[in-house]
Amino acid sequence: MTSPPQLQRRLRLFDATTLVAGSMIGSGIFFALSIMGQWVQTPGILIGLWVFGGVFTILGAVAYAELAAMHPHAGGQYVFLREAYSDFWAFLFGWTQFLVIQTGFNAAVALAFAKYLGSLVPIFGESKHMATIPLGDLLPLAAQVHVPEYLRHIEINSAQLVACGVIALLTAVNIRGVREGIFVQNLFTVLKVAALGALIVAGLARSGGASHFLPLLEPIPGKAALQMGFLAGLAMAMSKALFAYDAWYTVTFVAEEVHDSERTLPRALLLGCGLVTVIYVLTNLAYLAVLPIGEIADVPENRVSQRVAEVLFGNVGSTLVIVAILIATFGCVNGLILGGARVSYAMAREGLFFNSCARLHPRNGTPAAALVYQGIWSMVLTLAGSYSELLTFTSIASVFFGGLTVAAVYRLRFTQPDRPRPYRCWGYPVTPALYLAIWLLFLFYIVLGAPRITGIGTLLILSGIPFYLGWKAKRSGGSPGTSQLT
Repeated sequence: MTSPPQLQRRLRLFDATTLVAGSMIGSGIFFALSIMGQWVQTPGILIGLWVFGGVFTILGAVAYAELAAMHPHAGGQYVFLREAYSDFWAFLFGWTQFLVIQTGFNAAVALAFAKYLGSLVPIFGESKHMATIPLGDLLPLAAQVHVPEYLRHIEINSAQLVACGVIALLTAVNIRGVREGIFVQNLFTVLKVAALGALIVAGLARSGGASHFLPLLEPIPGKAALQMGFLAGLAMAMSKALFAYDAWYTVTFVAEEVHDSERTLPRALLLGCGLVTVIYVLTNLAYLAVLPIGEIADVPENRVSQRVAEVLFGNVGSTLVIVAILIATFGCVNGLILGGARVSYAMAREGLFFNSCARLHPRNGTPAAALVYQGIWSMVLTLAGSYSELLTFTSIASVFFGGLTVAAVYRLRFTQPDRPRPYRCWGYPVTPALYLAIWLLFLFYIVLGAPRITGIGTLLILSGIPFYLGWKAKRSGGSPGTSQLT
């Protein structure tokens, strides 16, 4: 009898590192400093925020590295939460990840790709209207009043169709095999690191920019922070930097496909996060060496990298940066698609998601159904245009589950003291405590400053409870896919 297909350990250190770095480097680094400059106008403090964001990310990575080395299974964070707490908390993470966090990011980054492709080829842009779906008219009158305005009449444009095409193409590539998916990841990560490297060298080599860094540390609020105060502006600017650092944990989702994962995963997490931190800090130093912060904050549509490239290379610089953004966003979407489907696969393998998602492709050994489900829902969010609202509402979920996962290091040290730990969290117990202290401040800020967002985000998380109870009951009844990994 032929044994069922299994996930194959085909990813090496370089592959895992490019998955970390490539999933992090999307469109944020090309725009974030301009947005941050609207909140804070002090060059030294802004660079400090990028350094702080990198250190904060690395603190999280060293904690995740211990967990990944202990439990090198598909699903990563889902498995860590299950082992530390229960399958209920793990499911709520996986549910929210599928419902909006992962699929919403897929939609957002794919749309960023399409938007900049449209700036080169206008027929693919947002201005090219294709169709209108009167969704509100299809519902009963009593229900129409409860439908958000942006969902009543869904406008479909060329950019949305291009974004759907990107998601479909990269989903198909990753169904073909993990090697095919990681080849795309390696290629596009190398290309975007090279593009940013060229921008860094050219920017830092430009003379006469030293005055742009003065005053270095005087707390000067930006225009957007005048009514809120400097500290509130500082928090808003920090959130933009942290957004650019996000998705570093994607590699833990594919842990079961990483060769010598107990050693490779910690190295990849630290190498990838460290590399991106250096690139981000140097890139922002290069921006400030070319343009003063006031001009950076006022750049139209926050396209700071494009404006810097125009100063450095002339009109051709604008085109070069657009190409770099296309490379960065395409590679980022690929990494998100590759990793995200493994969470649904892990849930289904334990009977807590659609059974079909637990099956691997008989020839390619990839979670094909999980990839298809993820791709379809990502395209629905792309066409609905609601992904940005949903991502905002679930910001509380992303922050909450990240801190809960780092806290799992303490809990598992207590509940599983004899479990082999091929890698032990560097600086324990201080480093995870530092991460959690900062995490609590951010959580407090989100809850206090945005109670409506917090409430809706909490409801989206809790919407998974009926599904959890249903799948849990079905699993207890003896349905397939109930085995627990150890």
